[in-house]
Amino acid sequence: MIPSQNGLPSPLATLDDMLDGGDTSEKPMKVFIGHNLGNRTFLMQMPMHEFFGMSEVANDPGRDGDAIAQRKLDPAHATKLAHYILKGLVSAAIERREILKKPESPRLNEIMQTLGRQPYMAIQPIVVNIRECDPRGNDIRGDRLIDRRTEETASFKVFLSQRHVLWVVDGQHRRKGMQIVFDFLETVRATKTYPKKVANLFGFKDGESLSPDELTAWEECFEVARTYCTLLIEVHLGLKPDEERQLFHDLNRLGKKVDTNLALQFDSSNPINLFIKDELVDKLGLRVTEQDVKNWTDDEGGITRKDLVAVNALLFLNKTNINGAAPAMVQGKTDLAYRFWTAVDAIPGFGEDKAREKTVVAQPVVLKALAKLVYDFAFSNRRPSNGDQLVDELLGKLTDFDFSHDNSLWRYYELTEPQRQSHGLSGLSTYLPSEESGNRDIGSHQGGLMRFGAKHNDIYPILADMIRWKLGFPSRRGSEQSSDSSITVAA
Repeated sequence: MIPSQNGLPSPLATLDDMLDGGDTSEKPMKVFIGHNLGNRTFLMQMPMHEFFGMSEVANDPGRDGDAIAQRKLDPAHATKLAHYILKGLVSAAIERREILKKPESPRLNEIMQTLGRQPYMAIQPIVVNIRECDPRGNDIRGDRLIDRRTEETASFKVFLSQRHVLWVVDGQHRRKGMQIVFDFLETVRATKTYPKKVANLFGFKDGESLSPDELTAWEECFEVARTYCTLLIEVHLGLKPDEERQLFHDLNRLGKKVDTNLALQFDSSNPINLFIKDELVDKLGLRVTEQDVKNWTDDEGGITRKDLVAVNALLFLNKTNINGAAPAMVQGKTDLAYRFWTAVDAIPGFGEDKAREKTVVAQPVVLKALAKLVYDFAFSNRRPSNGDQLVDELLGKLTDFDFSHDNSLWRYYELTEPQRQSHGLSGLSTYLPSEESGNRDIGSHQGGLMRFGAKHNDIYPILADMIRWKLGFPSRRGSEQSSDSSITVAA
């Protein structure tokens, strides 16, 4: 790039200049020139598919050696981004039809409904570096583009060749997600068949053939990836690997992580989160707080959003979080889930001022135990044949169940064997896991209050067993114990 007197690019002056700096593989790119903390950068846009072809990631020890400037790739995270990108391409294909005034595509709408709609989707700008150039970009050929109406500089046109690789500094998982999406689209377009299991980003019709309408829909998604869907890219110039590493560190470590409660409050893409907002908060009127209550005397009867999400993750998915929840995983379950929360809301003391001092059910770990019971009886693949009846009995008896702090049931592990017998708890041992293995410290009863511990994943299955025994429900430790009765801990 030939600088003018003010340090900005100027048009090539002669044919010799063009031949000297030219390359048969060059592509013209419109850019804006900036100076990020004094360092010259290009800001440009390009279609998603084109960016993937022009970019690389330096994280392979065998190939990149001392030039490594990235952390190890996390395939699970990249796959989650791939699902998000695919959903975005479907949304873009629908929007592009509207812009072109084409009739709606029922198949695209069905795919969008299956993937799950959300109010807005976008990919954050990707930060890259062109290593094979001067730090000021002076050796990249370029022209100034003039606005004819004002005679002012509108932007610049630079010419990037195959040697100008866009080395990804911040965005390698987004790039890998794009690759997974393109592999999926290439497969369905070439074979006219959905791939099986993990490779099937759509999540449905594993190994099944595509209908003509489905093939057309996916073709449109691939088309928008090549043309309509663009990425915003910040291009740094001439950075050495150690400078890339520093930039990677600064971009990823200096920012403040978003609070979990706030993130869940703002997220309207997850179907379980939508259920919480639409049904539990707006309709049922559950009081949701954004901060944990440290002092129980300050408890106003609310439940934190992250705890509410965790309970519903067990209720709907038998997982510890709602990551990856698709609409199909929620459909058919919302009516019973709403019944569950209606029954919980009717428990004396729940949702009231100083609720945690009035009832143990105000502690999230007890709600998780109840949610686990509903999942096992109603939604598990190995639910008992009378599961619907058990759910009805459970929800019908919640308001009469003794959820007080003085219930000796919660103090089982603090009592001696004679004390257990005197409190009528001698038969409970057959429902509980062996006391010789695992964590049995579920909490302590002090000052008239039962405070359960913080290790919820160890505690709530035991509380669920206690409630099973007290209500006379079958033990999960019997011959019909479900292989999926334990939770799935998502990565």
